[in-house]
Amino acid sequence: MENKFDALDLRILKELSKNARVVYSTLAEKLNVSNSLIHQRVKKLHDSEVLEQPVYQLNADILGYETTAFTQIMVTNVRFIDDVIKQLEEIPEIVECTNIAGRYALLVRIFALNNTHLRNVIYDKIQTIKGVEGTNTTFAFETSFRRPICVDLYPN
Repeated sequence: MENKFDALDLRILKELSKNARVVYSTLAEKLNVSNSLIHQRVKKLHDSEVLEQPVYQLNADILGYETTAFTQIMVTNVRFIDDVIKQLEEIPEIVECTNIAGRYALLVRIFALNNTHLRNVIYDKIQTIKGVEGTNTTFAFETSFRRPICVDLYPN
């Protein structure tokens, strides 16, 4: 793999992963470079698609989501995966969907108001999708930590 990010790019990524709303002039001062260079580099990082849209991380507990679960989804045939994913994307309680190896083809993360709400999402929304053969759900007691990808390990 060709290294397309230099040391300054990685320093910018590290800072933006901590605070995507940092003012560019503040970032430039911290990294000891010009404001215009920060603007150029951030545009380059956006264009390279390493930077995706910055969003706030919402606190599920404060919003009243008492149940977090990970549900593995079996698909009857690989040809259904794309259609199943499109339908899963329409379920607002599902915040993440990952294609995985093994008997279960997909893994989704669900935030629900309570266990009854979760059951309804699984039984009424997920298991009714054409191509879904079955599910296996694991409850999460809590998220102990969450962090952005470590850019310090990037080979350059």
